[in-house]
Amino acid sequence: MMKTVHMAVYDTFSDWEAGHATAHINRELWHREPGTWQVKTVALGAEPITSMGGMRVLPDLVLDDLKPADSAMLILPGLETGQHPETLAAFARKAREFLAAGVPVAAICGATFGLAQEGLLDDRSHTSNDAGYLAYSGYSGGEHYVQATAVTDGDLITATGTRPVDFAREIFARLGIYEPQVLESWYQLYGNNDPAGFYALFEYEQQRAAAVQ
Repeated sequence: MMKTVHMAVYDTFSDWEAGHATAHINRELWHREPGTWQVKTVALGAEPITSMGGMRVLPDLVLDDLKPADSAMLILPGLETGQHPETLAAFARKAREFLAAGVPVAAICGATFGLAQEGLLDDRSHTSNDAGYLAYSGYSGGEHYVQATAVTDGDLITATGTRPVDFAREIFARLGIYEPQVLESWYQLYGNNDPAGFYALFEYEQQRAAAVQ
């Protein structure tokens, strides 16, 4: 059965922050049984979106049509928070709906600010770009802030914008896309630039391909 991960897109979204996660989730679409995983984009409206890097994206669906029951996870990349407060708030409200339904949410960089404003970090362990940064949101969860690159607390993943690889690792672990030893090799390569991770992943892919034949 197809599993869909939804990624928010909005003008000025930081395309690199979710790139490792979405690329490797979609890559599994080609390396596992057909129709296992896919990523779809969701925006406030149906108009094309322009990312921080100047990439134009035509959303797959609009936010009002997104239902937690149809999703495996909602990924929220960062954005220019001061320029798009309404967008930030709308996706934070959708994140609340997802978490209430027991569907995971993963937010990085500026998106964590929106979750803080929505009160979703008041009682959950979390991280962001900096504790002082989140404090400007006026939230009440400062005591739950963790000085780490990425934090998972139940169905909520948060991360600093400077470590998209760590963000992706938490996403893969929560979705169960890779077995633990394979995920360790993936991070060894992409997180630590260790060639040994590449050879371990290559061997894994060879074994998996042989099993399918």
